[in-house]
Amino acid sequence: MSEPLRVLLVGATGLIGRTIIARSPQLQGIKLQGLARREIPFAKGTRMELVLAESGEWPGIITQLVPDAVISALGTTHKKAGNDDAFRAVDHDLVLEVGKAAKVAGVKNFVQVSSVGADPYSKNNYMRVKGETERDLKALKLHRLDILRPSLLRGKRQNDLRPAEFLGQVFAPVGDLFLHGSKEKFRSIRATDVAAAALQAAISKAGGQFVHEHESLMRLAREFDRAQADLAGSG
Repeated sequence: MSEPLRVLLVGATGLIGRTIIARSPQLQGIKLQGLARREIPFAKGTRMELVLAESGEWPGIITQLVPDAVISALGTTHKKAGNDDAFRAVDHDLVLEVGKAAKVAGVKNFVQVSSVGADPYSKNNYMRVKGETERDLKALKLHRLDILRPSLLRGKRQNDLRPAEFLGQVFAPVGDLFLHGSKEKFRSIRATDVAAAALQAAISKAGGQFVHEHESLMRLAREFDRAQADLAGSG
């Protein structure tokens, strides 16, 4: 029996990170590790090793852990960060430091959870920073880089009230019906599907750089769910 792949989750306290953790009891062939600044309350049955450290120590820890793959679900909001510089420090600078550490450690797969509309030339600061982060990660020439660009996430956040997002989730199923062709990428997507897509990208073998929007994310999620069901059935 082959050794499970070691997948390191960085940014475990957000919606996508928590959704990946929630799936840990059922993961087949994957050993999930986490890197965070503070303790995370785990549900009963969670299977995950968590390392706690200040973010400045993360690069060194990554080079020590030498995971097979890294999923970066790091991200904040302007409201939580307080200003543009603080927002950029997390969504660009810290992500890039994690990427550089992964490169030094010889990590095969790096998965970055970004956002639809990310563009380094956007006039919108949020989208511009996301785009600059994507650009700078690509420049690292990692063995495999998957950039996930979900639109509105459907799922319950913990201790993170976002009224506009809540309203969007309520009306998204209807609005999605009108998004076709080039607009399909703006369809809402369940956090569980993005989590599955991230895990599939983390264990994929082919090298290269890949950008995934709605349909590609759903395809990855289906592929992961089928593979996990097969592994569970053969176990």
